[in-house]
Amino acid sequence: MTLETDEPKSPIWLWLAGGLGVLWNAYGLYQFIGSFRQTKDSLMAAGMTAAQAELYLSLPGWISVAFAVGVIGGLAGSVALLMRRGQAVVIFWASMAGYITLFSGDLYYGVFANIPTQLVILTIVVLIAAGLLGVSLYARKKNLLTRQTFRNLEHSA
Repeated sequence: MTLETDEPKSPIWLWLAGGLGVLWNAYGLYQFIGSFRQTKDSLMAAGMTAAQAELYLSLPGWISVAFAVGVIGGLAGSVALLMRRGQAVVIFWASMAGYITLFSGDLYYGVFANIPTQLVILTIVVLIAAGLLGVSLYARKKNLLTRQTFRNLEHSA
């Protein structure tokens, strides 16, 4: 006895993108949580100068909110992608908005000028976020993501 569905099988690239996205963003969440314990001494021990550490610690709170939106959105979007939910696209757009806001804030406050490695790191982060968004858009175009919403799930139970 086999169960047949009209839903196409998930291609390996979808599983890889979603799985690697979960791992990448879980590490990002670890970094985000760790940012609340950072002190001038811990940043200097990690290789920053005193001036760099002071700049980093003086950034406004909205920078942390943008980081949170980016990383939590990336993690939630990756999980939604693995679950083949259409919401992955919207969630990845929110993640991109968070990362673009973070990038803009770092640029405005001189983080890139004073901590050049941050430009490299954040550029990689934005490129990966864009890649995950691109995968979700492609998966939607190929009808690999469901259009079922959370509200529809409640009514079908």
